[in-house]
Amino acid sequence: MMTHPLLPKLRQLRLSGMLETLDLRAAQAIERQLAPVEFLALLLDDELERRNQSRLARRLAQSGCDGQKDLAHFDFAAAPGVNRTLIQDLSTCTFITRHENILLCGPTGVGKSHLANGLGMEALKREFRVLSYSVHHLLKNLHATQASGGHTRLWSKILKADLLILDDFGLYPLTPQAAQNMYEIISERYERASIIVTSNRAFEEWAEVFGNDLLASAALDRLTHHTHTLTIRGSSYRQRQRRKEEHGAAPALPAESEL
Repeated sequence: MMTHPLLPKLRQLRLSGMLETLDLRAAQAIERQLAPVEFLALLLDDELERRNQSRLARRLAQSGCDGQKDLAHFDFAAAPGVNRTLIQDLSTCTFITRHENILLCGPTGVGKSHLANGLGMEALKREFRVLSYSVHHLLKNLHATQASGGHTRLWSKILKADLLILDDFGLYPLTPQAAQNMYEIISERYERASIIVTSNRAFEEWAEVFGNDLLASAALDRLTHHTHTLTIRGSSYRQRQRRKEEHGAAPALPAESEL
């Protein structure tokens, strides 16, 4: 490939990726007796697909999403409490264009984070700007950047994202400064851009997490105004897998003293 006679010209046109499928498409063109325009169309389709995949890879790397946890790999059979029809509707990402939010609530291990990440992946495929953080790490980073001078840059990223995923809200109580930052994120994005929040806390427990009844009430009021709420019930998927593995393990061999 690196010595192909077309390589210099393709490089000059920034089309060197075409070499990856050039021989294959040429063979197909001969086999199927394709017209020159049809052959060229196949090569251009390949190039467009490569560029789309390259852009997706860059957006994925910048987003914080996990590329392995998409909706195609979510086990709906193991999570019967999940409204699959609603998830399929949300996967079209029209909620983002309408600046609506999603709240995924339920106990630990029922698939909230995977669903949030999967919806983030669908948004990335549609070229939306996505940022995904655990609440604890985002608020910790905001606090750290106030001292390092990167606060304005991080804050700008948070506000400019079309979709902000905040995972595991309520896992840790918020400090007064963190509670203020959390409220400001919700307030600044209200009716401007979408948020997905996952939490194992009921709404009535948010005041306890915030440590401030007024901030908690104001944050919830904005967050739930245009929102899709999905409450997932059930036991932890990870714990079910652990028990299944334990039950499926081969019985231990008896010790020599027991023979």
